[in-house]
Amino acid sequence: MRFLFILFLSVTFQSVISQNQFVPVDIPYKTALETAKKENKPLFVMLYADWCPHCNLMKTEVLSDPAVIDFLNKNFVCTYKNIEKDEGIVLKNKFNTKSLPTFLFIDSNETLIYALKGEMKKAEFQNELRYALNPKMQLPYLEKEFLADPSNSDKFFTYLNTLKKGKDRTELSPATHTYLNTQSDAQLVSELNWRVIANGVTDINSREFQYVLKHQKEFASVASQNRVDRKIESIVNELLRPLVDNLDTINYYKQREVAKSIRLQKTDSLVFKYDLSLAERTEKWDFYKKVTLEDTQKLVWNDASFLKDIGNTYLKHINDTESLKKAIFWVNHSLELNDSYDGNLLEAKLYNKIKDKKKALEYAKNAKAIAKEMDWNSKEVDVLLAELNTKQPK
Repeated sequence: MRFLFILFLSVTFQSVISQNQFVPVDIPYKTALETAKKENKPLFVMLYADWCPHCNLMKTEVLSDPAVIDFLNKNFVCTYKNIEKDEGIVLKNKFNTKSLPTFLFIDSNETLIYALKGEMKKAEFQNELRYALNPKMQLPYLEKEFLADPSNSDKFFTYLNTLKKGKDRTELSPATHTYLNTQSDAQLVSELNWRVIANGVTDINSREFQYVLKHQKEFASVASQNRVDRKIESIVNELLRPLVDNLDTINYYKQREVAKSIRLQKTDSLVFKYDLSLAERTEKWDFYKKVTLEDTQKLVWNDASFLKDIGNTYLKHINDTESLKKAIFWVNHSLELNDSYDGNLLEAKLYNKIKDKKKALEYAKNAKAIAKEMDWNSKEVDVLLAELNTKQPK
């Protein structure tokens, strides 16, 4: 009897655990659509990846909750797709998914009626599930309402705010420009239309962004110069970052000229940093050297950390003496801004690379003194000092 009681408890405990665990059901997409049509329910698709921490948090803290599971199963046909496998890859591309996790709500005609992205708390996620079931909160209805009266800012923002719950910023652009096309240039300079531009304009060549560039003071008066600056920087980031991430050098070099045409130091600095990132990732060291020799002092002269990053790249990949002397000059300035152990050690290594042992020894000793004062591990500088002292003339 005791054995049977323990067995009963064990089975009951395992049953409770299984009811509170996320178990992805990978129903084939076509089958799920057919079932959704037969049962007159929307299709719910979660796109995820095993390595995504936000996906895993949603699985363990939200999608494993019995109330959430019950609501999903009663109101939707559910399927879960890994974006790195089979149908997951297809659906990721089909719905232009760039954030994880993404939750798609699709009707039986394969129309996207609602979308969400990112992690949420249980209560927020449950609210969103209810919104997804409400025809007047779904994307097709909100889009129709907006297009019927595209100059209506309330209808525009209702549509935009729902759209951005599950879409990348660049996908907000068509609706944004539809609304802004109803506004004259003079009307653009208002607090409300600044919000529209700030949230939805992503095209650097658009009428609205070019108008912002030419009328920064006017927009600063309805927003602030800081917000205008941030918008300018973000639009350059949105233009160049995907090209660097994808190593699309052909389009990058075309688009960098567009960004450079803005002719502001803040955007030139962004282009400079993207230039270096792309050069490093593609190992184009001649281009890296050309960019840094032209613009380091103009664009990152007061950034000690960035000057040391450039110096380290020169140490590893640049070999001509004149260029290395320039790197020494930059790193020396970083030490004027912030005397540091790593800066002195880097300077010592650069001098050692151009065979100036006397100066290399001087900076190595500086690094050793800082390490001793801070009680840091000095193994790396000790090795360099031993090498330099061995090679010093007697």
